[in-house]
Amino acid sequence: MEELSICDRGPAPRCPAPFNLARHVMAAGQQTPDKVALAILGLGRAERWSFARLEAAIRGTATGLLDAGLQPGQRILLRLGNEVDFPLAFLGAICAGLVPVPTSAQLTARELAEVIAIAEPAALVLGRGLETDPSPALPVIAQDALRKMRDLPPADWQMGDPERPAYIVFTSGTSGSPRAVVHAHRALWARQMMHEGWYGLRPDDRLLHAGAFNWTYTLGTGLLDPWSLGATALIPVAGLATETLPLLLKRHEATLFAAAPGVYRKLLSHHPTLDLPKLRHGLSAGEKLSATLREAWREASGKPIHEAFGMSEISTFLSGCPSDPAPEGTLGRPQPGRHVAILGDAGPLPLGQPGTIAVHRSDPGLMLGYLGAPEATAERFRDEWFLTGDLGAMDASGAVTYLGRRGEMLNAGGYRVSPLEIEAALADLPGVTEIAVTEVEVKQDARVIAAFYTGQAQDDLTLSALAEARLARYKQPRIWRHVAALPRNANGKLQRAALAALWENGHDGQA
Repeated sequence: MEELSICDRGPAPRCPAPFNLARHVMAAGQQTPDKVALAILGLGRAERWSFARLEAAIRGTATGLLDAGLQPGQRILLRLGNEVDFPLAFLGAICAGLVPVPTSAQLTARELAEVIAIAEPAALVLGRGLETDPSPALPVIAQDALRKMRDLPPADWQMGDPERPAYIVFTSGTSGSPRAVVHAHRALWARQMMHEGWYGLRPDDRLLHAGAFNWTYTLGTGLLDPWSLGATALIPVAGLATETLPLLLKRHEATLFAAAPGVYRKLLSHHPTLDLPKLRHGLSAGEKLSATLREAWREASGKPIHEAFGMSEISTFLSGCPSDPAPEGTLGRPQPGRHVAILGDAGPLPLGQPGTIAVHRSDPGLMLGYLGAPEATAERFRDEWFLTGDLGAMDASGAVTYLGRRGEMLNAGGYRVSPLEIEAALADLPGVTEIAVTEVEVKQDARVIAAFYTGQAQDDLTLSALAEARLARYKQPRIWRHVAALPRNANGKLQRAALAALWENGHDGQA
């Protein structure tokens, strides 16, 4: 009988009740109230917040929000820039029993209106310079008023059922329409499975995250997780150039560095060698980390990168870590406490067969559902499994190889092939800095694989000959396009659909 693609790493830790996410984040820091919890790093100076000051500001903000007439259980939309006000408002709202809804500061008025229609918030916290036209018909708490709340008397932590809603994040998901992902208070408790299963996090760590305050990757990995262990979070000041990060890492003795792959890539383009004596390792999430980039970082710094995979609906659950590095070419194994499978139409597939990556519905890090969309929520589940929509294959050790989004699989000559497989094979072509592939339609009912690359412009025949030595015929790109840059979103994630759009619009963005 064939062994199935199921890896059960044991029961997850049970969340205590009553529980408040914000209280749990700050509990460890009460043992070291004068220790630096947060340092906002500039080139000349750093703004430092102790654990005692941070907790006082969070609980004061909670008091201010309640004094503004908001009631526990109501939703509050956060439209704030890359400043410390964002995590203070987020945790202050949760302390008060409110449900914060973080949004990108880059949303247009139309996009913001759509988010408001779905979330139905009771108020809007609005940062300076982020006014909208037309203004939403909502009570507005301006950033200046929000800052004054920090000094108010502390509110009590609103304790309750860990299954109740704590916060909402928006994702476009597979539908292309925004979905409001509702997370319970227990989601923070579940993140402790990542502490050892990905970070190797310790209370004496100093974790520098390269992202903005108002990015959920920074919020979780860069702030909430270190604070929940009493560790120090280091965040570069808004607008600081990527090439300055090595100076900050060394000057502030960072022991862990977290960033998206695009940040590592840009950093290495400016610094072929790195002297980071205190750094133990890097952390990567947000998009697939290429083997080429991973090795380039190791050569430059002498340190490994540990990668993790997750999504808006669930915290990262597959990863490598210092005590259990990911086997080469894989995302790593399910973290302790996780239960993961690779599914086909009839259930878990035999080991090695590609299918949908799925997480057991009992995982405490899993969302409560999509707000106001029960049918869309139900579609993401099959029996006891939550379907991620991503494809992978599991080996006998439980390690998962990532094969891309289900909608991104290429149909090359009748064969299904992952674009990541092609990109990995071509990533180290001479003179090529980055490469991404997709399908394009060259004439009606005729689609071929096209490769878009940065670096030195080269002869197509030369590139085709190099690809021929590395890939089966059906996997080889038929079209090559040299571009100034690959299309990426604000967080540095590759926008594969935009590649096909460039081709279809007859503009390839050539350098």
